[in-house]
Amino acid sequence: MIWLTWRQHRKQALFTVLAFAVLAAVLVPIGLSMRNTFADLGLTDCVGQLARADVAVTTREACDAGFHRFSNQYGSLNLLAVLLITLPVLVGLFWGAPLVAREVEQGTHRFVWTQGVGRTRWALVKFGLVGAAVLLLAIGYGLGMSWWVEPLTQAAYEGRLGMIVFDLQGIVPIGYTLFAVALGVFAGTVWKRMLPAMGITLAGFIGVRAAVELLARPHYQPARTQTFPIEMDGPPEISRGDWILTQGVRNPDGTMIAEDTRIQCPPGGKGPDGRVCGAELGLEPGAYNWQLYQPGDRFWLFQGIETGIFVALAVLLLYLALRRVRRIA
Repeated sequence: MIWLTWRQHRKQALFTVLAFAVLAAVLVPIGLSMRNTFADLGLTDCVGQLARADVAVTTREACDAGFHRFSNQYGSLNLLAVLLITLPVLVGLFWGAPLVAREVEQGTHRFVWTQGVGRTRWALVKFGLVGAAVLLLAIGYGLGMSWWVEPLTQAAYEGRLGMIVFDLQGIVPIGYTLFAVALGVFAGTVWKRMLPAMGITLAGFIGVRAAVELLARPHYQPARTQTFPIEMDGPPEISRGDWILTQGVRNPDGTMIAEDTRIQCPPGGKGPDGRVCGAELGLEPGAYNWQLYQPGDRFWLFQGIETGIFVALAVLLLYLALRRVRRIA
């Protein structure tokens, strides 16, 4: 049974390895170029300096200028990053969905089941071998993406918790890939044809990923709040790498005056018409900037929580798929 499963999927394995080799040939030179530029701009030292609370204002401004130059040069790679986060679902479409659906659609499952191989053994061997191969593939993908995206995350203000970059690195790609494959397998046991199974896999993966990212991830841990005055010398002390969920300007009684923005003026600052800074918004004396955020040091905690969610979903889907296999005619 193991040899049969290998023969059935060896072409898929070969094409997958070739595709990842081509992807590596494209991404490795870009990654090396980003790292060289990052070092040439002195940003490696900036990462350590900005982590200290007593960093000088001039140093902070110089580092921010360097990060800005780096982002201008490589900011377009964020579009490539959007494409890279689709790789797990592609594995689900071309490895998970056909695993059962193609066998049932072509009727080859009947031949195997009449040769002394039971349904449960047939399913466990196929699920186990494909799952092991996908797990190794996902680990390699996660390690490679973590290396490639590191300079981009260090240059971005929101750091590793930012949208897209969080999904590309660490251990969450393993959870995404296992979930995509398990969803494809389960869809193939329900619809029993490849194209419908692939369509359901794509729709289900996008729906679950969006729900977890937008609704669940911001609440894995209670968010923290930070306030700083409107009038102050120098920039407010806000840590790079923190994920800002929402921000705005509030009056002393806590009423939100302006959302998704912040105001900073020099002490006693006034506009050309003589009005105090922010007076046009109806700000009262004592108004302040407010933000709700997740600290950047929660990255690995969030990675573990989200990976656990998708691995648990994958196990549940494979269990349901195994039960469905026993009911296939």
